[in-house]
Amino acid sequence: MIQDLAEKLFIDGEWRRGEGERIPVQNPATGEVLGHVAAATPAEIDVAVAAARKAFKIWSRLAPVERSKALHRLGDAVSAEADAMARTMTLEQGKPLNEAKGEILKLAEACHFYAEEAVRIHGEIVPNTTTDIDSLVVREPIGVVGAITPWNYPAELIGWKLCGALAAGCTIVIKPAELTPFTALAIARMAEKAKIPAGVVNVVTGPGSKVGQALVEHPGVDKIAFTGSSAVGLRIQQSCPTIKRLSLELGGNCPLIVTASADLGAAVKGAVRRSFRNMGQICIAINRIYVARPIAAEFVKRLGEAADGLVIANGIDKPDADVGAMASAEPLAKTKEHLADALAKGAKLVAGGASPEGEAFARGHFFRPTVVSDCTHAMKVMTEETFGPLVGVMVFDGLDEAIELANDTPYGLASYVYAKDMDEIRYLSGRLDYGNVAVNNVDAGIMNAPYGGRKQSGVGYEHGREGMLEYLNFKHVRIRYDEPKGR
Repeated sequence: MIQDLAEKLFIDGEWRRGEGERIPVQNPATGEVLGHVAAATPAEIDVAVAAARKAFKIWSRLAPVERSKALHRLGDAVSAEADAMARTMTLEQGKPLNEAKGEILKLAEACHFYAEEAVRIHGEIVPNTTTDIDSLVVREPIGVVGAITPWNYPAELIGWKLCGALAAGCTIVIKPAELTPFTALAIARMAEKAKIPAGVVNVVTGPGSKVGQALVEHPGVDKIAFTGSSAVGLRIQQSCPTIKRLSLELGGNCPLIVTASADLGAAVKGAVRRSFRNMGQICIAINRIYVARPIAAEFVKRLGEAADGLVIANGIDKPDADVGAMASAEPLAKTKEHLADALAKGAKLVAGGASPEGEAFARGHFFRPTVVSDCTHAMKVMTEETFGPLVGVMVFDGLDEAIELANDTPYGLASYVYAKDMDEIRYLSGRLDYGNVAVNNVDAGIMNAPYGGRKQSGVGYEHGREGMLEYLNFKHVRIRYDEPKGR
């Protein structure tokens, strides 16, 4: 699939060979070059936006049931090609094949979910002060969306934007991350198979600083939907030359609080899953853990043993591995930096701490899942988003202390609690300053509920009905009536 998509852009329903410079895409597990993509030129970006604007005139006025059918077809096409798409993702991103397939199927789920939401774009009639006037409040699609997407979930995070936008009646130009462009191009191929009209879905590749920024600055783009770092999100917000609607899903640095009443086994299991899944390269990964003193020693012991027990491998060779390679050298370097900082400031290494040994790991971006204890907020692991397989553990003595530590961050995306005492659960969930609070589980985001952050973690929502409403404008139509003649 990769070679068929190499060096191509998908614009106005057609595959065209890109005119810009070639960018190599590497397999992070082996270092081999999988293929090249073309950096879209300013002229090609103009053509893509023009195609989306032209298609918007038709797509936005299509009966919602027809948009629904198109999204259902897209979901079916994705499901049918899940194995091939998953292989493409693993080759360019590094996560194990089984996990990649699960992500592809979640993309299909998003298609079907928003297909159902497409037929439920409701308005309302607002009473006026007199009976001869009606105020109609209707929702209309915003227009052309520029979607700038990351490499950690290269299918699912496109899907949230693509499906919400299309359900609302918008058209879209997608700029995927340079590390994982082939997954996005494979999604475009599925849109073609689903017979979504030309120009409704477009994919342009290239560096975010050039191609992504061109979408931000383009006068023909009405909304930017971005997932990535808080620094880049702020730059997008500051650099828009015209007023645009923005959805920004940004950084995390997410805490877990484990109280003395918690089910210790469940807490360890949840902590391992959400700290190390996808090698910690998740906006809602657990970065830092606060544990009640009476159970801290046992928790740390079990957490270290569980982390050391995770199977790490090339995700193609071992599809059911727990973790694969990191996506690139950059997050690996940051993980090592945060670990060195913690150890230099007095943290204790509990598990991991180095790359796995052996020829199979020699050329890839591998690192063992790592746990450090005896942490403080003087350490980067507790105060910055690592975005890698490293988690710090700190002891607390009271709930108010745990809350203060958990909220001591500019971020507010997701937080986690393990506790069995209902008074503790109510107290903690009401005081954690986060857009998502997961209690006795680590699934902070589900498809049918709104997902979004606060503070420096972004603006706007994805998932749920709210994820579609982000792509709609309100319009107030106020009508005065006369009595009919000859009544």
